Amino acid sequence: MNHIAVPAAAAALRAGGCVVYPTETFFALGALATEAAALARVVAVKARPATKPLPLLVGGLDQLSGVVAVGFLDGPLGGDFRELAALFWPGPLSLVVPCREALPGLVKDGRGFVSVRYTPHPVAAALCRLAGGAVVATSANVSGNPPAADVAALDPAVAAASDGVVAEGPAPGGGLASTVAGLLGGRRLRIFRQGATALAALRAAGYEPCLPQA
Repeated sequence: MNHIAVPAAAAALRAGGCVVYPTETFFALGALATEAAALARVVAVKARPATKPLPLLVGGLDQLSGVVAVGFLDGPLGGDFRELAALFWPGPLSLVVPCREALPGLVKDGRGFVSVRYTPHPVAAALCRLAGGAVVATSANVSGNPPAADVAALDPAVAAASDGVVAEGPAPGGGLASTVAGLLGGRRLRIFRQGATALAALRAAGYEPCLPQA
């Protein structure tokens, strides 16, 4: 297993590579959101369906400008987005928003929407900042296999297929993945996945979570 430090991992990402790194929950396999060939490599390593968009992390609110569609933050849903970000970020709430057209297809759905969150993990956030943009955060495992919260539990084939493994900093804590929500306007949220941000916390903040119909 090729262990590398955060600056070397960020350099690998900027060069169009992919790396394994820790997040608040599990180890992730990541690439820069703008690097289409690296994203395809991530999908191939995981044997992940290409029709399932790859979620993104940012290491600061200033990095959102490279992700969200031009004008979104000043549009009708921008107020809800900014308030949710102020209340729950950095943290395990992923927001599904319209993204920049230039982002590769593997990170967005057919409507041109992407899932993004501001990670609270110091290593993951530093990696995003040093790499210069949003980084994909999909669990570092073959799809269908358990994710790894311990570096020793990483799939050797996945680790070997990356350009290095970052093992420094706090270990992932395991547990629930992030809650994934879309903005419906009027302080209503479409819940795509229930996770670490409790629906009760969203309601306490004045939002109405709407669950998919059974």
